[in-house]
This record gives sequence, structure tokens and C-alpha cells, in this order.
Amino acid sequence: MSGKTGSRRDPFLDVVRVGAVLLVVLQHWLMPVLGRGGAHGEVIETGNALATPGWWLITWLSQVMPMVFFAGGAANLHSFRGSRDTRAWLASRLRRLVLPVLPLAAVWLALPNLLLSAGVPAQPVDIAGGITAQLLWFLVVYLVVVALTPVMTALHDRFGVRVLLPLAALAVLVDVVRFAGVPEVGFANAVVVWVTVHQLGICYADGLFANTGKRSQALVALAGFGAVAAMVAFGPYAPSMIGMPGAPMSNMSPPAAVLLPLAVGQLGLLLLLRDKLIRFAGPAVDALGARCTTIYLWHMPALVVVAGIAVMGFGYHTPEPGSTQWFAAAPMWLGATGYVLHLLVRVFGRFEVGGGRAVPATVPLVGAYLTAAAGLLGLVVHGFSPDGPGVLDGPLPWIALVVTGVVLGLRHDRGRAATKPVTTHPNPVQVTRPTARPLPEPVPA
Repeated sequence: MSGKTGSRRDPFLDVVRVGAVLLVVLQHWLMPVLGRGGAHGEVIETGNALATPGWWLITWLSQVMPMVFFAGGAANLHSFRGSRDTRAWLASRLRRLVLPVLPLAAVWLALPNLLLSAGVPAQPVDIAGGITAQLLWFLVVYLVVVALTPVMTALHDRFGVRVLLPLAALAVLVDVVRFAGVPEVGFANAVVVWVTVHQLGICYADGLFANTGKRSQALVALAGFGAVAAMVAFGPYAPSMIGMPGAPMSNMSPPAAVLLPLAVGQLGLLLLLRDKLIRFAGPAVDALGARCTTIYLWHMPALVVVAGIAVMGFGYHTPEPGSTQWFAAAPMWLGATGYVLHLLVRVFGRFEVGGGRAVPATVPLVGAYLTAAAGLLGLVVHGFSPDGPGVLDGPLPWIALVVTGVVLGLRHDRGRAATKPVTTHPNPVQVTRPTARPLPEPVPA
């Protein structure tokens, strides 16, 4: 490879990851079609605005998770090569990703019971706790991707862009087995697909696309979106790049191989717009980037607050998506949720910190990743709803696992010898200089 992981910060990556998080927020706030139902108005009815005929095409741009993993791969390569200790790097990533979850879990551990005690019907409470926890899926997968970064970096250093080929082939093979009648196999792509996109980010950070002109970037975009169109038209894939209610299959749950050319198409388009995006974003990128994790974790609770007051309190019903009334209501809806999110970020943004410089021993560090990921996955599956009939149905045991992961990640190996450097890349130009300003922690969308 050409070795482009120099010491300068790449503003394009900042714009991509912050812009991706903001698009996630915007999509999640505008998607719900809400209203009250039931004999006594005790049920909240939900729908998806993107299920409107023809709106699936919007998801080819608004489904930005590929770009989140892409930016994460590029930033992780920079920071990993700038680190002199693999365990220290892995521990710092764990803390940056999981620590902000603790206040969210603490609030939602108590909130459902408080709402039920105050007379709020059970169904809206279950929906609110469920959608808040479902977004934690990203952290589960991203912890796996981060844990694999040292291995994937070593493979990249040896084989370069060729690593992408077997990964993409494996993603397609998983889909072949999935659609041949073994749907459970498809969940393997929750790792394979996102590791592949993450690896594309690693290749970008090491010089891929560095010398491409506008024509080449346009061809990349056309090739990517063209492949998506072909896979949708002639394959088993759904037109929408997000899951739709009642659809026979979802391209996201589990992730499907069609997301790989989608990542290529989106990247080509963003490279075409790179200079304009950087100028448009301006200094706001740094401010937003410092709180991306908090924004991601709390944007759905902000929606819950506004929807709960508007729908359950005042009987608001979302206008028909695409109608004049819908477009007229959208700015007020976004303004209200944005204000609530602003307040939540001011309160909980302080938890988005590195959590110290402790370097756990290998066994506690592995345990930290496993318990944190298991706890987060349990919350994704069971949500923050009050305890069910089984001991594992409520959120408490899963939150306990997340806390255990954080505690293990904060333990320092007191018998640890002097820091050992990680193996450096054979080309010294590719190693980040000690004075380099590290890229910010890649954050979920």
C-alpha cells in the first residue's frame, strides 16, 4: 500500500462520521407515524413514513451505517498505529464506547416503573424501552470490530486491499445459505458485512482513493449504486435499505451483502462532494464530534419525551407522510426533539470521556469485551421494559454485565512490565508521528 496514514487529521472523516450520526437522528425522528388507539386511547399506534410508496429510494442515501463503519475503520487505523500498546488501545476504546451507556441504563432501569406508577399505560412504556435499547446493537457489533482491529490491520499490512475480496465473498456466501432456507446463518453477516466495510475504511486511510479524480469517484459511485440496483432487481434483496414493517425480508436485520456495494456507492458520492462538505460543515464538526456517542444514545429518548407528551398527552397524530401538513409539522417536530436532545446532551455529555489510562491484563481485558458485549446484546433483545416472568427477561442482569465490563476495563495490571510497542508497519512513513493529533474516537450512528 502507499502508506497515507500520516500525521495530519483528515477532516473528511470528521464530516462523514458526524454527518452520519446527524442523518441517523434525522431519519429516526422523521420516520415514526404515530397516533393513539385502543378503546380508551391507551395504545400508541406506530408506522413508518419510509414505507410510503417510492420512498424506499431515500434509504439508499439515508441508511448511513456503512459510512459509520467506514469512518471507524479509517480512524481506528490512524489511532492504532499511533498507539504503542495494543492492550492500552483496546482498553481505551472499550471505555469510550461503553462508559456513556451507564447513565442511559441507570435512567431506564428506573424510568419504566416510575411511568407505570404514574398511570402511563404499559404498551407505550414497552415501546419506549424497546426502541431505546434496540439502538445499542451498534455498540455490540462495534466492540467486535474494534477487538478485531489489530488482526485486520496486520492482514492489511500484509495483503493490502486484497483482504476485501475474501471478506466480500464470505458475506455473499452467508446470504446464499440464508436464502437457501437457513435464515439463522444470516446473522453471521452482522460481523462479516461490517468488518468488510470497516476494512474499506482502513484501506482508505492507507491511501486508497488518495489520487482519484472526479471522474474516477463518479465511476465508483455509479458502480456501487448500480450493483445495488442489480442485486435488488435480480436478487432476493428488498428495495429499502432499512427494515420495513411487514416486509418479507430485511437488508439490515440481519445485514445483507447488498450493503457492501451500497457502501461503495455512498463513498464515491461523498468523495465527489468532499471539498464542499468540508467547507459547509465548518467548525461545528469538532463540537458535535466530541459528543457523537451521547447524541446517538439519547436521541431516541428525546423522541420518546416529545412523542409521549404530544401523542399520549395531547392526542397528536402524525399527518399523512408526504402531505402538506406533514411537511409543515416536520420543522416543529424536529425543533422540539432537538431542544430536548440538547438538554440531555448537556446533562449526560460529561460521561463521554476516556475513563483514565488503566491498562488491564489480557484476561480481564478479554473478559471486559465479552461481558460488555453480552450485556449490551441482552438489552437489545429484551429492552428496558420492566422485569418479565424469567430472571433474564428484565434489564437488570444485562446492565450488571455491562457494568462488569466497564469495571474490568478500568482495572490496571499492577504487575505489568514496561510498555511494549506494537509491531510497526514495515514502511516507517505509515507510522503516525508522536506529535500527531489523533483522530477522534469513531462513534456510532
